[in-house]
Amino acid sequence: MNRPTRALVAALLLSGTTASAQAVRNHAERVQDRQDKRQDRQETRDDRKDVVELEAVLARFDAARAHQDAAGLAEVDSRLNTLLRQELAEGRTELAADKAEVRRDTREIRSDRREVRRDQAAGRPGALADDRHDLRDDRRDRRDDRRDTQVEAASQSVRRRIAQELKTLAGAQAPAQLDRKRALIVELTQLARGEVAGDKRELREDRRETREDRRETREDRRQR
Repeated sequence: MNRPTRALVAALLLSGTTASAQAVRNHAERVQDRQDKRQDRQETRDDRKDVVELEAVLARFDAARAHQDAAGLAEVDSRLNTLLRQELAEGRTELAADKAEVRRDTREIRSDRREVRRDQAAGRPGALADDRHDLRDDRRDRRDDRRDTQVEAASQSVRRRIAQELKTLAGAQAPAQLDRKRALIVELTQLARGEVAGDKRELREDRRETREDRRETREDRRQR
């Protein structure tokens, strides 16, 4: 949430206009959801590109090994090093974003609970039902985001392990070492494919959140 939006939320809360403050908070969440959707689409494009590049590296490795092409194998080592650096950097960024989403979810849940208590105290059954629905949605979103954080952290751990082992195999020519290097390239490729599958799940969640945003907009209009 940017500074002007935070300031507006604070002003409305202080003025005691609860319904208006809730509407502003819902608007800020919708803005954030649109930003998350754009980010998820970009991550999907990046992950698909990673799969294509890793598949090309594996094909290049197999061709160089079959022809005993030392220069080709060295080129594969260099390309793998570059790709892993990029993926580790992307992973750090995505993991930080996932953790930030969990923190935001927690703040939204706290706000939802306050709204529920206010509705109960004020005897507003319609608003109470809406805000309880929001609370359930936000709890589910936090579960999803915690899962995403755990998955990304595990992926980063695998990438680091593969990167460290590939460093020890750089320039290796022995058959057993080349077998191991190929296995690591395959593992990295499978990891990237798994991330593309995860991206599809994220996009489905984005569509669900869009539907929730539309419902909240209708609720805000009803409460005016």
